[in-house]
Amino acid sequence: MAVGNHSTVTEFILAGLTEKPELQLPLFLFFLGVYVVTVVGNLGMITLTGLSSRLHTPMYYFLSSLSFIDLCYSTVITPKMLVNFVTEKNIISYPECMTQLYFFAFFIISECHMLAVMAYDSYAAICNPLLYNFTMSYLVCSWLVVGVYMMGLIGAIAHTSCLLRVVFCKDIIINHYFCDVFPLLELSCSSNYINEVILLCFSVFNILAPTLTILGSYASVIASILRIPSTEGKSKAFSTCSSHILAVTIFYGSAAFMYLPPSNVSSMDQSKVCSVFYTIIVPMLNPLVYSLRNKDVKVALNKIIEKRLFCILKDF
Repeated sequence: MAVGNHSTVTEFILAGLTEKPELQLPLFLFFLGVYVVTVVGNLGMITLTGLSSRLHTPMYYFLSSLSFIDLCYSTVITPKMLVNFVTEKNIISYPECMTQLYFFAFFIISECHMLAVMAYDSYAAICNPLLYNFTMSYLVCSWLVVGVYMMGLIGAIAHTSCLLRVVFCKDIIINHYFCDVFPLLELSCSSNYINEVILLCFSVFNILAPTLTILGSYASVIASILRIPSTEGKSKAFSTCSSHILAVTIFYGSAAFMYLPPSNVSSMDQSKVCSVFYTIIVPMLNPLVYSLRNKDVKVALNKIIEKRLFCILKDF
């Protein structure tokens, strides 16, 4: 029975992360905990940024946008993955699979470019502090965020359009825990050459272009830090930068491993494990790395808590 004009299947079965029964419950509890922390951390950052006037700056505007992206694409992936741990067959319909692919591509590509924008913001703040208010005005920040989502939209449409043209007539079991590009292409019985070229071009651009921007920005930032006369100032700046660079390295490194080299069946199991880092772990780490270790965030959080406690005690 066909779906549309290009597919002979109406549903797929997600193989999941592992088929070992003894690992199902421990992994379910672990990833459930990770998802709860992800939701609480990112929602908390979005809420805190909105409530605290102290955080109404370009840096935290971008951080709240990053938290929104992390929350969304984690929600696109994780709940369906959790279902796979507690059901014998995790069935997903063809329209649901394409929808999941579209939103995942939209948010993951947006994250790639948002991290680049945040690196540029750090460059502008540290290397050109006198021009910062002009360089990162409200209008500029707004257009940068719009540009980030436009890149996500274009990439998502390109990836999804390529998959909609694929003829699926092989095994309907997707060797992954969500509907991703290369695992779906493995099920195709038509030529994938054009699709793979297009997808590879978009992957190279969406990974390498932001990576080069980040490397260039942080190289300039580190050069500026080295000129700081105070040892304490250098140590504090390097501590912040190293945390950011670690989170970026985990995200881009795992994404590059998945999308830049040619994918094949033998490497798919390794790719699934690698995918866990940028789809599940990174959205949990980002609020911790970028926000909770930040002094301004801690001060803003303490003030809001004190204000709420004061209001409660006043009512009594």
